[in-house]
Amino acid sequence: MPDISEKFVVLTITKNETRVWATGTAPGKIPTKVHAPTALNAHHFHNDSKRRWSGDGPGVPRYYEEIVAAIGGASEILLIGHGHGKASSMLHFNQYLERKYPELAKKIVDALDTNLLAMSEPEVLAMARGWFEDHPR
Repeated sequence: MPDISEKFVVLTITKNETRVWATGTAPGKIPTKVHAPTALNAHHFHNDSKRRWSGDGPGVPRYYEEIVAAIGGASEILLIGHGHGKASSMLHFNQYLERKYPELAKKIVDALDTNLLAMSEPEVLAMARGWFEDHPR
């Protein structure tokens, strides 16, 4: 893992994988990847309509802790995710940070909602560069 102390970090998060760009947003930069535990990737179908996925099932805290370890030294974080309401991994992760790591949660400068599954890594980096252009530091 590269040293990210006092650096701006771009983080994309889905239920299955998180990508962390800590070395800049120039074209061709390669992210560090954090994969969710295999149990989170399994799909369980139930006939019970009252059962809901809360985002805090088994394995989720471990996944989030691995992400925290990857971004802990960042000075600012641009969070990019997709999904709405209970399906938003970005929202669940942000809430986890607010509960467990409030100082790290304060480093999130923005949270962008987009269809990550339809975007390539170069498109994600272009989105982050566009955000930087609209929000000069």
